[in-house]
Amino acid sequence: MAIRFRQKTESWVLCTLFLIVLGLTTSALCVSSQDFLPNRRQFRIQRQLKKMNKPAVRSIQSPDGDIIDCVLLSQQPAFDHPKLRNHKIQVQPTFPEGMERPMESGENSEQKGKPQLWHSAGKCPKGTIPIRRTTEEDILRAKVAKNYGRKFHLPVNIRPPAAHDIRLNENGHQHAIAYVEGDNYFGAKAVINVWDPSIEVANEFSLSQMWILAGSFNGDLNSIEAGWQVSPDLYGDNNTRLFTYWTNDAYQGTGCYNLLCSGFVQISYEIAIGATISPVSYYNDKQYDISILIWKDPKLGNWWMQFGDRYILGYWPASLFSYLAESASMVEWGGEVVNSEPNGQHTATQMGSGHFPVEGFGRASYFSKLQIVDSTNNLRPPSDLNTFAENPNCYDVQTGFNSDWANFFYYGGPGLSGDCP
Repeated sequence: MAIRFRQKTESWVLCTLFLIVLGLTTSALCVSSQDFLPNRRQFRIQRQLKKMNKPAVRSIQSPDGDIIDCVLLSQQPAFDHPKLRNHKIQVQPTFPEGMERPMESGENSEQKGKPQLWHSAGKCPKGTIPIRRTTEEDILRAKVAKNYGRKFHLPVNIRPPAAHDIRLNENGHQHAIAYVEGDNYFGAKAVINVWDPSIEVANEFSLSQMWILAGSFNGDLNSIEAGWQVSPDLYGDNNTRLFTYWTNDAYQGTGCYNLLCSGFVQISYEIAIGATISPVSYYNDKQYDISILIWKDPKLGNWWMQFGDRYILGYWPASLFSYLAESASMVEWGGEVVNSEPNGQHTATQMGSGHFPVEGFGRASYFSKLQIVDSTNNLRPPSDLNTFAENPNCYDVQTGFNSDWANFFYYGGPGLSGDCP
Protein backbone atom coordinates (compact mmCIF):
# COMPACT_ATOMS: atom_id res chain seq x y z
CA MET A 1 0.00 0.00 0.00
CA ALA A 2 2.86 2.39 0.84
CA ILE A 3 4.53 1.69 -2.49
CA ARG A 4 1.29 2.27 -4.43
CA PHE A 5 0.68 5.52 -2.55
CA ARG A 6 4.21 6.76 -3.30
CA GLN A 7 3.75 5.92 -6.98
CA LYS A 8 0.46 7.87 -7.10
CA THR A 9 2.12 10.82 -5.33
CA GLU A 10 5.04 10.88 -7.76
CA SER A 11 2.65 10.70 -10.71
CA TRP A 12 0.62 13.60 -9.31
CA VAL A 13 3.75 15.73 -8.79
CA LEU A 14 5.03 14.99 -12.27
CA CYS A 15 1.64 15.84 -13.76
CA THR A 16 1.52 19.11 -11.81
CA LEU A 17 5.03 20.06 -12.91
CA PHE A 18 4.15 19.28 -16.54
CA LEU A 19 1.08 21.52 -16.40
CA ILE A 20 3.10 24.37 -14.86
CA VAL A 21 5.80 24.09 -17.53
CA LEU A 22 3.15 23.87 -20.24
CA GLY A 23 1.47 27.01 -18.89
CA LEU A 24 4.72 28.95 -18.80
CA THR A 25 5.59 27.87 -22.33
CA THR A 26 2.15 28.82 -23.64
CA SER A 27 2.41 32.20 -21.90
CA ALA A 28 5.84 32.79 -23.43
CA LEU A 29 4.51 31.88 -26.84
CA CYS A 30 1.64 34.34 -26.43
CA VAL A 31 4.00 37.15 -25.43
CA SER A 32 6.28 36.34 -28.35
CA SER A 33 3.39 36.35 -30.81
CA GLN A 34 2.17 39.69 -29.43
CA ASP A 35 5.61 41.21 -29.79
CA PHE A 36 6.30 39.67 -33.18
CA LEU A 37 4.06 41.83 -35.35
CA PRO A 38 5.18 45.23 -33.92
CA ASN A 39 8.80 44.13 -34.11
CA ARG A 40 8.39 43.03 -37.71
CA ARG A 41 6.76 46.37 -38.61
CA GLN A 42 9.52 48.25 -36.82
CA PHE A 43 12.11 46.28 -38.77
CA ARG A 44 10.40 47.11 -42.04
CA ILE A 45 10.22 50.82 -41.16
CA GLN A 46 13.90 50.94 -40.24
CA ARG A 47 14.80 49.14 -43.45
CA GLN A 48 12.71 51.65 -45.42
CA LEU A 49 14.35 54.59 -43.63
CA LYS A 50 17.79 53.22 -44.39
CA LYS A 51 16.90 52.98 -48.06
CA MET A 52 15.39 56.47 -48.21
CA ASN A 53 17.95 58.37 -46.10
CA LYS A 54 21.27 58.18 -47.89
CA PRO A 55 24.59 58.73 -46.05
CA ALA A 56 25.23 62.44 -45.51
CA VAL A 57 28.50 64.33 -45.65
CA ARG A 58 26.84 67.12 -43.66
CA SER A 59 23.51 67.54 -41.86
CA ILE A 60 21.78 70.86 -41.18
CA GLN A 61 19.15 71.44 -38.47
CA SER A 62 16.47 73.74 -39.90
CA PRO A 63 14.59 76.15 -37.59
CA ASP A 64 11.34 74.37 -38.50
CA GLY A 65 12.59 71.03 -37.14
CA ASP A 66 13.63 69.50 -40.46
CA ILE A 67 17.03 67.90 -40.84
CA ILE A 68 18.55 68.54 -44.26
CA ASP A 69 21.13 65.94 -45.27
CA CYS A 70 23.81 66.87 -47.81
CA VAL A 71 24.14 63.70 -49.89
CA LEU A 72 26.75 63.07 -52.57
CA LEU A 73 25.34 63.67 -56.03
CA SER A 74 26.19 60.13 -57.10
CA GLN A 75 24.47 58.56 -54.06
CA GLN A 76 21.05 60.22 -54.39
CA PRO A 77 17.86 58.10 -54.42
CA ALA A 78 17.35 58.47 -58.20
CA PHE A 79 19.91 55.82 -58.98
CA ASP A 80 18.04 53.12 -57.09
CA HIS A 81 15.64 53.02 -60.05
CA PRO A 82 16.26 49.97 -62.29
CA LYS A 83 16.30 52.17 -65.40
CA LEU A 84 18.85 54.55 -63.88
CA ARG A 85 21.45 52.16 -62.45
CA ASN A 86 24.01 53.11 -65.12
CA HIS A 87 22.60 56.56 -65.83
CA LYS A 88 25.03 59.28 -66.90
CA ILE A 89 24.07 62.55 -65.22
CA GLN A 90 23.16 65.38 -67.59
CA VAL A 91 24.76 68.42 -65.99
CA GLN A 92 23.53 71.13 -68.37
CA PRO A 93 20.21 71.41 -70.23
CA THR A 94 19.41 73.20 -73.46
CA PHE A 95 17.42 76.22 -72.31
CA PRO A 96 14.21 77.36 -74.02
CA GLU A 97 14.41 80.44 -76.21
CA GLY A 98 12.73 83.56 -74.85
CA MET A 99 13.23 82.81 -71.17
CA GLU A 100 12.09 85.74 -69.04
CA ARG A 101 13.36 86.49 -65.57
CA PRO A 102 10.82 86.83 -62.74
CA MET A 103 9.55 90.34 -62.01
CA GLU A 104 12.22 92.37 -60.25
CA SER A 105 11.16 93.29 -56.71
CA GLY A 106 13.02 94.28 -53.61
CA GLU A 107 10.53 92.15 -51.69
CA ASN A 108 11.12 89.04 -53.79
CA SER A 109 12.40 86.36 -51.41
CA GLU A 110 14.58 84.83 -54.14
CA GLN A 111 16.58 88.04 -54.44
CA LYS A 112 17.49 87.77 -50.78
CA GLY A 113 19.14 84.44 -51.57
CA LYS A 114 17.23 82.47 -48.92
CA PRO A 115 13.96 81.23 -50.41
CA GLN A 116 13.88 78.25 -48.02
CA LEU A 117 13.89 78.35 -44.23
CA TRP A 118 16.81 75.94 -43.76
CA HIS A 119 19.13 78.34 -45.60
CA SER A 120 19.37 80.41 -42.41
CA ALA A 121 21.11 77.48 -40.68
CA GLY A 122 23.72 76.53 -43.27
CA LYS A 123 24.30 75.28 -46.79
CA CYS A 124 25.38 72.12 -48.56
CA PRO A 125 28.75 71.93 -50.33
CA LYS A 126 29.04 71.63 -54.09
CA GLY A 127 28.99 68.03 -55.28
CA THR A 128 26.12 67.21 -52.92
CA ILE A 129 22.35 67.68 -52.98
CA PRO A 130 20.17 68.71 -49.98
CA ILE A 131 17.52 66.14 -49.01
CA ARG A 132 14.93 66.51 -46.26
CA ARG A 133 15.49 63.57 -43.91
CA THR A 134 12.54 61.20 -43.57
CA THR A 135 11.73 60.23 -39.97
CA GLU A 136 10.00 57.27 -38.38
CA GLU A 137 7.12 59.59 -37.45
CA ASP A 138 6.71 60.52 -41.13
CA ILE A 139 6.27 56.90 -42.16
CA LEU A 140 4.00 56.05 -39.23
CA ARG A 141 1.52 58.69 -40.43
CA ALA A 142 0.99 56.65 -43.60
CA LYS A 143 -1.69 53.96 -43.37
CA VAL A 144 0.70 51.60 -45.14
CA ALA A 145 4.40 52.26 -44.62
CA LYS A 146 5.43 51.42 -48.18
CA ASN A 147 2.90 53.96 -49.50
CA TYR A 148 4.47 56.91 -47.69
CA GLY A 149 5.14 59.70 -50.17
CA ARG A 150 2.72 58.39 -52.77
CA LYS A 151 -0.71 59.64 -53.75
CA PHE A 152 -3.79 57.53 -53.23
CA HIS A 153 -4.98 55.66 -56.29
CA LEU A 154 -7.35 57.71 -58.40
CA PRO A 155 -10.22 56.28 -60.47
CA VAL A 156 -9.07 54.67 -63.72
CA ASN A 157 -12.38 54.65 -65.60
CA ILE A 158 -12.24 58.30 -66.67
CA ARG A 159 -12.73 59.75 -70.14
CA PRO A 160 -9.43 61.44 -71.09
CA PRO A 161 -9.92 64.40 -73.43
CA ALA A 162 -11.29 67.34 -71.43
CA ALA A 163 -10.11 68.66 -68.09
CA HIS A 164 -13.65 68.84 -66.74
CA ASP A 165 -14.17 65.14 -67.54
CA ILE A 166 -11.05 64.27 -65.58
CA ARG A 167 -11.67 66.52 -62.61
CA LEU A 168 -15.32 65.75 -61.95
CA ASN A 169 -14.47 62.15 -61.22
CA GLU A 170 -11.60 62.63 -58.79
CA ASN A 171 -13.61 61.84 -55.68
CA GLY A 172 -12.61 63.97 -52.70
CA HIS A 173 -10.33 66.27 -54.72
CA GLN A 174 -11.47 69.74 -55.77
CA HIS A 175 -9.74 72.13 -58.13
CA ALA A 176 -9.70 75.66 -59.48
CA ILE A 177 -7.47 75.58 -62.55
CA ALA A 178 -6.58 77.09 -65.88
CA TYR A 179 -5.53 74.72 -68.64
CA VAL A 180 -4.63 74.25 -72.30
CA GLU A 181 -5.05 71.14 -74.42
CA GLY A 182 -5.24 70.04 -78.03
CA ASP A 183 -1.60 70.56 -79.00
CA ASN A 184 1.83 69.12 -78.28
CA TYR A 185 3.46 70.87 -75.31
CA PHE A 186 7.10 70.66 -74.32
CA GLY A 187 6.96 72.56 -71.06
CA ALA A 188 5.31 75.34 -69.09
CA LYS A 189 6.14 78.21 -66.77
CA ALA A 190 4.35 80.33 -64.18
CA VAL A 191 4.91 82.71 -61.29
CA ILE A 192 2.97 81.37 -58.28
CA ASN A 193 1.84 83.47 -55.32
CA VAL A 194 2.82 81.74 -52.04
CA TRP A 195 0.47 81.48 -49.03
CA ASP A 196 -0.09 79.25 -46.01
CA PRO A 197 -3.72 78.07 -46.26
CA SER A 198 -5.30 76.51 -43.18
CA ILE A 199 -6.03 72.76 -43.23
CA GLU A 200 -9.06 71.50 -41.30
CA VAL A 201 -8.02 67.86 -40.78
CA ALA A 202 -4.60 66.25 -41.03
CA ASN A 203 -5.40 63.90 -43.91
CA GLU A 204 -6.30 66.80 -46.20
CA PHE A 205 -3.94 69.06 -48.15
CA SER A 206 -3.94 72.29 -50.12
CA LEU A 207 -1.58 72.84 -53.02
CA SER A 208 -0.87 75.20 -55.90
CA GLN A 209 1.01 73.71 -58.83
CA MET A 210 1.57 73.02 -62.51
CA TRP A 211 0.68 69.71 -64.15
CA ILE A 212 2.40 68.48 -67.33
CA LEU A 213 0.15 65.66 -68.60
CA ALA A 214 -0.06 63.02 -71.31
CA GLY A 215 -2.08 59.83 -71.70
CA SER A 216 -5.32 59.16 -69.82
CA PHE A 217 -6.55 58.12 -66.41
CA ASN A 218 -7.28 54.67 -67.81
CA GLY A 219 -4.13 53.35 -66.14
CA ASP A 220 -1.47 55.04 -68.26
CA LEU A 221 -1.48 58.74 -67.33
CA ASN A 222 1.97 60.36 -67.35
CA SER A 223 2.22 63.40 -65.07
CA ILE A 224 4.97 65.77 -63.93
CA GLU A 225 3.93 68.18 -61.18
CA ALA A 226 5.57 70.96 -59.18
CA GLY A 227 4.52 73.83 -56.92
CA TRP A 228 3.90 74.48 -53.23
CA GLN A 229 1.75 72.56 -50.78
CA VAL A 230 0.59 72.37 -47.17
CA SER A 231 0.20 68.72 -46.18
CA PRO A 232 0.21 67.75 -42.47
CA ASP A 233 -0.07 64.07 -43.35
CA LEU A 234 3.06 64.10 -45.49
CA TYR A 235 5.29 66.43 -43.46
CA GLY A 236 3.82 66.46 -39.94
CA ASP A 237 3.24 70.23 -39.89
CA ASN A 238 1.36 73.04 -41.64
CA ASN A 239 4.34 74.68 -43.33
CA THR A 240 4.21 75.76 -46.97
CA ARG A 241 6.69 73.59 -48.86
CA LEU A 242 8.15 73.25 -52.34
CA PHE A 243 7.17 69.91 -53.85
CA THR A 244 7.35 67.78 -56.98
CA TYR A 245 5.51 64.64 -58.09
CA TRP A 246 5.62 62.23 -61.02
CA THR A 247 3.81 59.11 -62.22
CA ASN A 248 3.66 57.08 -65.44
CA ASP A 249 0.64 54.91 -64.57
CA ALA A 250 -2.08 57.25 -63.25
CA TYR A 251 -0.76 57.14 -59.66
CA GLN A 252 -1.32 53.39 -59.40
CA GLY A 253 2.17 52.24 -58.51
CA THR A 254 4.91 54.48 -59.88
CA GLY A 255 6.26 57.83 -58.78
CA CYS A 256 6.16 59.80 -55.55
CA TYR A 257 6.52 63.19 -53.94
CA ASN A 258 9.90 64.89 -53.97
CA LEU A 259 12.83 62.47 -53.57
CA LEU A 260 10.88 59.90 -51.55
CA CYS A 261 11.47 57.31 -54.26
CA SER A 262 13.87 56.89 -57.15
CA GLY A 263 13.29 58.85 -60.36
CA PHE A 264 14.05 62.58 -60.23
CA VAL A 265 17.76 63.35 -60.73
CA GLN A 266 18.74 66.44 -58.72
CA ILE A 267 21.83 68.48 -59.52
CA SER A 268 21.27 71.58 -57.34
CA TYR A 269 23.15 71.81 -54.05
CA GLU A 270 21.10 74.83 -52.92
CA ILE A 271 17.39 73.87 -52.96
CA ALA A 272 15.83 71.02 -50.97
CA ILE A 273 12.65 69.68 -52.56
CA GLY A 274 10.10 69.24 -49.77
CA ALA A 275 11.61 71.98 -47.59
CA THR A 276 9.75 75.00 -46.19
CA ILE A 277 9.41 78.08 -48.40
CA SER A 278 9.99 81.38 -46.62
CA PRO A 279 8.57 83.99 -46.47
CA VAL A 280 4.90 83.64 -47.44
CA SER A 281 2.24 86.22 -48.29
CA TYR A 282 -0.19 87.86 -45.85
CA TYR A 283 -3.62 89.33 -46.49
CA ASN A 284 -3.43 93.03 -47.36
CA ASP A 285 0.32 92.90 -46.77
CA LYS A 286 3.53 91.94 -48.55
CA GLN A 287 3.16 89.44 -51.38
CA TYR A 288 5.71 86.76 -52.23
CA ASP A 289 5.88 84.41 -55.16
CA ILE A 290 8.03 81.72 -56.74
CA SER A 291 8.53 80.94 -60.40
CA ILE A 292 8.68 77.42 -61.80
CA LEU A 293 9.68 76.35 -65.29
CA ILE A 294 9.47 72.74 -66.50
CA TRP A 295 10.62 71.90 -70.03
CA LYS A 296 11.74 69.01 -72.19
CA ASP A 297 15.36 69.16 -73.27
CA PRO A 298 15.29 68.92 -77.09
CA LYS A 299 18.56 66.99 -77.27
CA LEU A 300 18.26 64.22 -74.64
CA GLY A 301 14.52 64.39 -73.96
CA ASN A 302 14.76 64.77 -70.18
CA TRP A 303 12.21 67.00 -68.41
CA TRP A 304 14.04 69.77 -66.51
CA MET A 305 12.87 71.97 -63.65
CA GLN A 306 14.01 75.49 -62.80
CA PHE A 307 13.04 77.20 -59.52
CA GLY A 308 13.17 81.00 -59.69
CA ASP A 309 15.70 82.60 -61.99
CA ARG A 310 18.70 81.12 -60.20
CA TYR A 311 18.18 77.44 -59.46
CA ILE A 312 18.25 74.59 -61.98
CA LEU A 313 17.05 71.76 -59.73
CA GLY A 314 17.44 68.73 -61.98
CA TYR A 315 15.35 66.55 -64.26
CA TRP A 316 13.02 63.61 -64.72
CA PRO A 317 14.76 61.24 -67.19
CA ALA A 318 12.79 60.55 -70.37
CA SER A 319 13.15 56.80 -69.70
CA LEU A 320 10.68 57.09 -66.79
CA PHE A 321 7.79 57.82 -69.14
CA SER A 322 5.84 56.50 -72.08
CA TYR A 323 3.71 59.37 -73.45
CA LEU A 324 5.88 62.12 -71.95
CA ALA A 325 8.90 60.60 -73.66
CA GLU A 326 7.45 62.42 -76.68
CA SER A 327 5.46 65.44 -75.45
CA ALA A 328 2.57 66.56 -73.23
CA SER A 329 -1.01 66.83 -74.45
CA MET A 330 -2.28 69.06 -71.63
CA VAL A 331 -0.89 71.66 -69.23
CA GLU A 332 -2.71 72.78 -66.09
CA TRP A 333 -2.02 75.50 -63.55
CA GLY A 334 -3.97 76.07 -60.33
CA GLY A 335 -5.06 74.87 -56.92
CA GLU A 336 -6.21 71.56 -55.48
CA VAL A 337 -7.54 70.53 -52.08
CA VAL A 338 -8.73 67.30 -50.53
CA ASN A 339 -12.30 67.50 -49.26
CA SER A 340 -12.84 64.60 -46.85
CA GLU A 341 -16.18 66.10 -45.74
CA PRO A 342 -15.43 66.12 -42.00
CA ASN A 343 -18.57 66.05 -39.85
CA GLY A 344 -20.64 65.37 -42.97
CA GLN A 345 -20.11 68.81 -44.50
CA HIS A 346 -17.68 70.45 -46.90
CA THR A 347 -14.18 70.94 -45.53
CA ALA A 348 -12.99 74.35 -44.34
CA THR A 349 -9.55 73.66 -45.81
CA GLN A 350 -8.54 76.75 -47.78
CA MET A 351 -7.23 76.95 -51.32
CA GLY A 352 -4.66 79.61 -52.17
CA SER A 353 -5.11 82.51 -49.76
CA GLY A 354 -8.49 81.25 -48.61
CA HIS A 355 -10.20 84.14 -50.43
CA PHE A 356 -12.09 84.25 -53.70
CA PRO A 357 -10.57 85.59 -56.95
CA VAL A 358 -12.85 88.63 -56.99
CA GLU A 359 -10.87 90.17 -54.11
CA GLY A 360 -7.82 90.65 -56.35
CA PHE A 361 -4.17 91.40 -55.59
CA GLY A 362 -2.99 91.21 -51.99
CA ARG A 363 -6.06 89.24 -50.98
CA ALA A 364 -6.58 86.44 -53.50
CA SER A 365 -3.80 84.09 -54.64
CA TYR A 366 -2.57 84.30 -58.24
CA PHE A 367 -0.66 82.62 -61.04
CA SER A 368 0.97 85.11 -63.43
CA LYS A 369 3.11 85.09 -66.59
CA LEU A 370 1.68 81.81 -67.84
CA GLN A 371 3.72 80.38 -70.71
CA ILE A 372 4.15 77.12 -72.57
CA VAL A 373 7.17 75.69 -74.40
CA ASP A 374 6.42 74.79 -78.02
CA SER A 375 7.98 72.27 -80.41
CA THR A 376 10.72 74.74 -81.40
CA ASN A 377 11.82 75.08 -77.74
CA ASN A 378 10.40 78.59 -77.51
CA LEU A 379 8.49 80.01 -74.56
CA ARG A 380 5.27 81.65 -75.70
CA PRO A 381 1.88 82.65 -74.29
CA PRO A 382 -0.72 79.86 -74.12
CA SER A 383 -3.51 79.86 -76.71
CA ASP A 384 -7.15 79.14 -75.85
CA LEU A 385 -6.71 79.22 -72.08
CA ASN A 386 -9.65 77.50 -70.37
CA THR A 387 -10.72 77.36 -66.72
CA PHE A 388 -12.45 74.80 -64.56
CA ALA A 389 -13.72 74.57 -60.96
CA GLU A 390 -15.98 71.78 -59.68
CA ASN A 391 -17.78 74.07 -57.24
CA PRO A 392 -17.18 77.83 -57.70
CA ASN A 393 -19.06 78.51 -54.45
CA CYS A 394 -16.21 76.77 -52.61
CA TYR A 395 -13.18 77.51 -54.80
CA ASP A 396 -13.21 79.60 -57.97
CA VAL A 397 -10.90 80.83 -60.75
CA GLN A 398 -10.87 84.00 -62.90
CA THR A 399 -8.43 84.72 -65.72
CA GLY A 400 -7.07 88.05 -66.93
CA PHE A 401 -4.39 89.73 -69.05
CA ASN A 402 -2.29 92.85 -68.57
CA SER A 403 1.03 94.28 -69.73
CA ASP A 404 2.92 93.35 -66.54
CA TRP A 405 1.68 89.80 -65.94
CA ALA A 406 0.52 88.84 -69.45
CA ASN A 407 -1.76 85.81 -68.97
CA PHE A 408 -2.72 85.39 -65.31
CA PHE A 409 -5.52 84.23 -63.04
CA TYR A 410 -6.70 84.56 -59.46
CA TYR A 411 -8.01 81.42 -57.79
CA GLY A 412 -9.00 79.85 -54.47
CA GLY A 413 -11.54 80.19 -51.73
CA PRO A 414 -12.40 79.34 -48.11
CA GLY A 415 -14.19 76.04 -48.60
CA LEU A 416 -16.98 75.68 -46.06
CA SER A 417 -19.33 78.69 -45.96
CA GLY A 418 -23.00 79.55 -46.26
CA ASP A 419 -22.74 79.09 -50.04
CA CYS A 420 -20.54 75.99 -49.71
CA PRO A 421 -22.26 73.78 -47.13
